[in-house]
Amino acid sequence: MDLHPLDLRVTRYAAEAKDVVLIELRAADGRALPPFSAGAHLEIRVAGDLPRHYSLLNAPHERDCYQIAVGLAPDSRGGSRFLHQQLRLGDTLACSLPRNHFPLDEHLQRYCLVAGGIGITPILAMLRWCQAHDKDWRLVYCARNRQRAAFYETLRELDPARVHLHFNDEAGGHLDTAGLLDTLRDDEHLYACGPAPMLDALQAAAGPRAERLHIERFNAAPASTEGDSGFTVHLSRSDRSLWVAPQQTILEALEHHGIELPFSCRAGLCGSCETRVCAGVPDHRDLILSDADKAEGRSLMICVSRALGDSLVLDL
Repeated sequence: MDLHPLDLRVTRYAAEAKDVVLIELRAADGRALPPFSAGAHLEIRVAGDLPRHYSLLNAPHERDCYQIAVGLAPDSRGGSRFLHQQLRLGDTLACSLPRNHFPLDEHLQRYCLVAGGIGITPILAMLRWCQAHDKDWRLVYCARNRQRAAFYETLRELDPARVHLHFNDEAGGHLDTAGLLDTLRDDEHLYACGPAPMLDALQAAAGPRAERLHIERFNAAPASTEGDSGFTVHLSRSDRSLWVAPQQTILEALEHHGIELPFSCRAGLCGSCETRVCAGVPDHRDLILSDADKAEGRSLMICVSRALGDSLVLDL
């Protein structure tokens, strides 16, 4: 199965803020692109064959182009550095269909949207959807300073009563996440994307409001293997059993036996390797599945998740 069926041409490339570039992608033949929903992302093959994930920031009703913004990571492993330093207008990028692991509940009437740094990208698509559907929304956008605030001018042109811009250097510190949560109305849900400390603070302060908190992380914390034990994975369709060692992932065990399956991030962030569970209890370690999905145990991400027990049976 081709995981990157779209060859999209770079039709706009512009500096958006310090170390942030805006990239617009269109079909080479001008045809309409597959639809997407607010919160969706593309997987893009960059610098040869590196899979990287970038949130779509334009309005979901737009079908003529996809827009992403890429921050230059100081510890870039090649992806953001390539897009900042080597990508040019007219270049073609191999892209996946849009995927969404951070969906907006479109049945709500009131939304609090919170972004930190480059986390503004999926939040901006959500904001634009809320505007188009006459929803009650507000935005809190945090950045270290104005120079690093992507889409600063765009946000300034919006309703100032709905947009709060928080700059750490001017405010004398980070956003008061507990105070923000205290302002949530009973029917208001909070959607947040940004750096781990901000998201961690929101989760820590959420308390009984946790069910109304929805977050997306761009990076996963290094997984701890301390205390892990090995287990057996039985592949139901091929009738094979494999041993997964304590410091080995299911994906790595499969690869060791010559079984190749779709994957991308190896961090439980993208969903490419989601696999159906036929029997056994998964030890979920991904950042995609909801608590309800994890409790059901119908699938797991084989790049990070393990077994709570001696064995798992997978639909492979």
